Amino acid sequence: MALDRIDLAILRELEKDARITAVELAERVGLSSTASARRQRVLEEDGFILGYGARLSLAKFDLPTTVVVRIALETQSEEALSAFEKAVQRCPSVVRCLLMSGTDDYLVTVVVRDISDYERIHMTQLSRLPGVARLHSSFALRTVVDRAIPPSALT
Repeated sequence: MALDRIDLAILRELEKDARITAVELAERVGLSSTASARRQRVLEEDGFILGYGARLSLAKFDLPTTVVVRIALETQSEEALSAFEKAVQRCPSVVRCLLMSGTDDYLVTVVVRDISDYERIHMTQLSRLPGVARLHSSFALRTVVDRAIPPSALT
């Protein structure tokens, strides 16, 4: 499905505020409520919209620190990658894991209370993942940009 300017406007508005009412969304994109709702449903059915959710405050959960961990495995065999991926999905502190190209195999994001909390997670979870050869951790100082999709994709 090719997206037109109205579809892109709907996606932009929903990206800004997924709780917008159908009437408000229709007004902002210049359609009737029925036409806007139909287009939104098609965007959902076609997989452009995967779901709706709340953005939660990590600080309110006493998890103010983000740690980005680069992980290299001992081997990149299919079995090793699969075993690692199954195990990391069960790691309760991991909020994101990406398979990477380059010198590191995975980029893992964890959120923690403080350095001591990360030390515990490092020792009890991350270092025990199957096939890990090296972990390199970096602490985020602050968030500068946090988007689900770049604005340029919605123009």
